[in-house]
Amino acid sequence: MIEERNISCSSGYVMLAVLFVVFIGLAAWDVTALQANQPLHFMAGVVGLVIAAVMLKGFFMVHPNEGKVLQLFGAYRGTCHQTGLRWANPFFSKHPVSVKIRNFESSKLKVNDNSGSPIEIAAVVVWRVVDTAEAMFEVDNYEEFVSIQSESALRNLASAYPYEHEKEGDVALRSHPQEIANALKKEIQDRLKQAGVEVEEARISHLAYAPEIAQAMLRRQQANAIIAARSRIVEGAVGMVEMALEELNRKNVVELDEERKASMVSNLLVVLCSEESTQPVLNTGSLYQ
Repeated sequence: MIEERNISCSSGYVMLAVLFVVFIGLAAWDVTALQANQPLHFMAGVVGLVIAAVMLKGFFMVHPNEGKVLQLFGAYRGTCHQTGLRWANPFFSKHPVSVKIRNFESSKLKVNDNSGSPIEIAAVVVWRVVDTAEAMFEVDNYEEFVSIQSESALRNLASAYPYEHEKEGDVALRSHPQEIANALKKEIQDRLKQAGVEVEEARISHLAYAPEIAQAMLRRQQANAIIAARSRIVEGAVGMVEMALEELNRKNVVELDEERKASMVSNLLVVLCSEESTQPVLNTGSLYQ
């Protein structure tokens, strides 16, 4: 595996001044040789000018958060991160690689979750190149590699977890966003480390049931919510009835036999668990009593 090597390049401004002086000197040399009718000296000056012109090819610009990968006849020589106008061997080929932080947003993928339900899922991945040599030489196109491997990792993650937890304590895509984000980041990082890429953050940006089962799952969620609410209401009502019976017995307000207790419990549960407002019926005795 090819790893990044930092290489120090000469200041382009210094080399620009040196080559300017060299051009002026060689031009003066050729003019003098022509005036003195010295063809050999003149040819030497021309050769010097050609060499100086070739040296101009060594200039290149390095922008902030960028690295220039330098190769000599196909062999990797190093990466220059020094910003500004730089100069290196004119026979070096120079390939820019950005090390800025970048975003990748996947398309909406349709996959089956851990329970087999079809869902739609998408993610946002924040990444940057940390090793320009690996990004340049270990994969064919590191940007395309990031997009393909990120979507592959997202598919694998979605199939490993259920959309909703079936029982308390289970990690699910909808109810545990932080745990899912950490797992997704690790999954993508394991796939991209060979390309010299570091994942800064990965999060789910879209999560929903597939359209063909969305309505059915919505009714299921509503039913679960109603059942949970009813269970809580019944639990509270039973507690209130128990407390009422205990208070009546403790304060000796009234003595109730088992049949009257059952009737009282039934009436209280109806009142407490009913969705509609109850209407009391008062027994005032018979007209012909």
